[in-house]
Amino acid sequence: MYEDIKDVALYVRYSSANQTEQSIEGQIRVCTDFCQRHGFRIREIYADRATSASKDIEKRVEFLRMIKDSEKKSFQAVIVYKLDRFARSRYDSANYKYRLRKNGVQLISATENISNDPEGIILESVLEGMAEFYSAELSQKINRGMKESAYKHNSIGGVIPLGYKSEGKKLVIDEETAPIVRQAFEMYAEGHSVAEICRLFNARGYKTAKGTRFGKSSFSRMFHNERYIGVYQYHDYRAEDAIPAIIDKKLFYQVQARMKSNSKASGQHKAKHFYLLSGKLYCGHCGSKMNASSNTTSGYTYYECYGKKNLHVDCQKRNLRQDFIEDVVIRDAMSLLTDENIEQIAEVAIRTNLHDVEDSTDIPAIKDRLRETTLSLTNIVKAIESGLAPETLVKRMAELEKDKKTLEEELKREEKKVIYLDKEQVIFWLEQFKGGDIEDDDFRRLLVNLFVNSVTVWDEEDDHFKVTIAYNLSSLNEKTYHLKRGGRQSDFNYNA
Repeated sequence: MYEDIKDVALYVRYSSANQTEQSIEGQIRVCTDFCQRHGFRIREIYADRATSASKDIEKRVEFLRMIKDSEKKSFQAVIVYKLDRFARSRYDSANYKYRLRKNGVQLISATENISNDPEGIILESVLEGMAEFYSAELSQKINRGMKESAYKHNSIGGVIPLGYKSEGKKLVIDEETAPIVRQAFEMYAEGHSVAEICRLFNARGYKTAKGTRFGKSSFSRMFHNERYIGVYQYHDYRAEDAIPAIIDKKLFYQVQARMKSNSKASGQHKAKHFYLLSGKLYCGHCGSKMNASSNTTSGYTYYECYGKKNLHVDCQKRNLRQDFIEDVVIRDAMSLLTDENIEQIAEVAIRTNLHDVEDSTDIPAIKDRLRETTLSLTNIVKAIESGLAPETLVKRMAELEKDKKTLEEELKREEKKVIYLDKEQVIFWLEQFKGGDIEDDDFRRLLVNLFVNSVTVWDEEDDHFKVTIAYNLSSLNEKTYHLKRGGRQSDFNYNA
């Protein structure tokens, strides 16, 4: 389940000095024990003391530093004592888990397996998915304006490559730094190693485009940059000879050929493997989780019973090929994308969203006080209009007007911290799934998170096995399949 994780960070927090939950030190001890059991190296511990998880997230300085540090790729997971140490607001949880995931970082609880109820899982999946969807939509709108600049071959932000400078929004050759680029290409083409070039450039005091010392990665980016041969590219727009070239094409492609050869020889770039059913797949014989595993020699990937392997229980469950069982589950989930189920998911998300706002924020209390204040003002106005109001009542009206304004401002501040889902927006987003690519990892993950609560597998006679899938939607009954181990996709019988 945690094959790709070596380095981790701990995040610990408590709300107040008199809190009876695990102390900071207690949380660190439990999380450290968890890391030792799984062979994780702890790179950093982030601790927020006397801060709430549900409000004023800007006050959680260490939390925000941890989110920022995740961009550095120095750890692959954040370990928390319990998931509510991370965030109690589902919106914050979905938002910040999405940001961690974009940086290749998992969130793991040291004490919980599955902490959310099915409705909560649906809401969090919707929030996370919609955040990603609307982030992409906003990006498209921004890109429209930037593409107009790209068609004019203008510089559109970012770090200007070493060897160039910007004049009138156009890239032109910087004669002071361009010779550094030429020398790097020439030395690499002649057979010098990146390490040798790096040592020489740093010894001479050369600096990168960011004004820092050279590292090995600096040259990888430089040698792959087609701008040095005059190519202007912005997403799918590409134009040859649109920028003054620093390197001639013959030298550039000599360097590309050598890099390709060295890359094959090193064989060190191993793709991370994505396990769709981690935390959701169970052994029907002993009830243990089935964890992801792989054979590094053959590349064979599979799920195996944790109880049989690690707890030494008397379980004869055989290993289950990853691609086969995941394909069964994803195709089943795909079949659930009906108009009726989409409507139900939207209703669950909206209902749970409102319930979370009522339970975890001060918004309902503020609204109640605002209603009472408004009603009092209305009664005073009626009294004044009838001519029955004494001077003290007029004075009280001024106080209530001030209170009303304060409450309205307070309500606006609180509502900025939450998101209210719109049913039509949720339905529109879910309908995009109907044409989704079931080979795409992100799409598969979102689809399974929305629908699938758990998958339980039993071995049967004659090399067959039974699969039972339980769903997050309470209206959907469990579904059971009887399948032949190792069968082809075309052999799948999806009728229960």
